[in-house]
Amino acid sequence: MRMLILSRNASLYSTSRIVLAARARGHAVDVVDPLEFQIVVARGKPTLTLGGARPPKVDVVVPRIGASITSYGLAVVRQFELMGVPLLNGASSIARSRDKLRALQLLASEGLDVPTTVCARSPAGLDRALKLVGGAPAIVKLQQGTQGIGTMIADTTQAAHALLETFWAMGQDIVLQEYVRESKGRDVRIIVVGGRVIAAMRRVAKRGEFRANLHRGGTAASVKLSPRYLESARRAVAAMGLEVAGVDVLEGKRGPRILEINSSPGLEGIERATGVDVAGAIIDHAERVEASARRRARRGASPA
Repeated sequence: MRMLILSRNASLYSTSRIVLAARARGHAVDVVDPLEFQIVVARGKPTLTLGGARPPKVDVVVPRIGASITSYGLAVVRQFELMGVPLLNGASSIARSRDKLRALQLLASEGLDVPTTVCARSPAGLDRALKLVGGAPAIVKLQQGTQGIGTMIADTTQAAHALLETFWAMGQDIVLQEYVRESKGRDVRIIVVGGRVIAAMRRVAKRGEFRANLHRGGTAASVKLSPRYLESARRAVAAMGLEVAGVDVLEGKRGPRILEINSSPGLEGIERATGVDVAGAIIDHAERVEASARRRARRGASPA
């Protein structure tokens, strides 16, 4: 099988681990920056070019689309879809999970518990919005932030007003979210691949920090979760339509509360915390996806 990984940097831990796992199973694998592709839109068969030439035919694509290149990265993923190439995570699913508000809307509509969230675009009614999320302290988030970037805590009503008005003046879309006090700077990251939970870790924020992200200095350890948490994670990923995802869950008094879904989860922290070969699980699922696509193609080519 020939695989393509869409990643801006082949030396990143997550990308290099997926490459090594693929090669260990005897697969050919290339890593290409999505920005290097040219999308050819014309009547007839959709195509992509790379350096002015057609890229080699691939059997499956693994997108690792960073937030900084979401728009063009998704356009490249969409072109592969139009070309009939199997992907681990399609463009619509990635876009769905990347938009925090849209993701929460879908999760809530599926009956999953999420922190109470309010989206507003003007100062009018802000005090009412704060009451809806339980008052201060409250979480203020950019809709497209990642790794804790663009996530702030407003300790007072005045701080919430100042933060929101500043971001609105900059034209940013933000959400106001309930601060789940009992989580105490902790959350759980669960990796789901092909509808199966592969690994889970509990992250704890460093002293003085409310965000538990490892990129913000948090620590992590493997955790054994109840079936309720595992099922919530599986349902959350299914609601997004993703094949590979990281689910961030808060441990609330009433059970799991889904915080957000990451379509390109980092592997370093969770592999080191749990000892689980997450990259290998991704390649195993890529093999299943490619085999399923091959069977469908054979059935479609069979004479009536």
